[in-house]
Amino acid sequence: MLLVVDVGNSHTVLGLYKDDDLVAHWRVVTTTHRTSDELRILFLNLLEERGYSAEGVTGCCVSSVVPELNHSLQGMCRETFNTEPLLIGPGVKTGLIILTENPKEVGADRIVNTVAAFEAFGGPLIVVDF
Repeated sequence: MLLVVDVGNSHTVLGLYKDDDLVAHWRVVTTTHRTSDELRILFLNLLEERGYSAEGVTGCCVSSVVPELNHSLQGMCRETFNTEPLLIGPGVKTGLIILTENPKEVGADRIVNTVAAFEAFGGPLIVVDF
């Protein structure tokens, strides 16, 4: 299964996918100073509460606009799920062409929103994130 994590300034939203189906999801408060150990406990408890285990997670994808948490999230994915997480950001090949003056200023949340909208609806389209 694929664990996807969207880290926003206020909330972190997690989803667990089995193939193309979202089988579980959670929303927690974003706390910028959590360690990988704290994140491991949190994520394992959320999974277990829904009847899932770390062994079932074979991949992690992280979209984060809170850089302070990225190192802890990467460590947590490595330690807990034995997988290297895909951290969405500038330079990650998504198939999306970002036509702005500085593509590095486009947040990971907006990148994944646009990719998901295009996958769901095709294009051309307008995606609004606020």
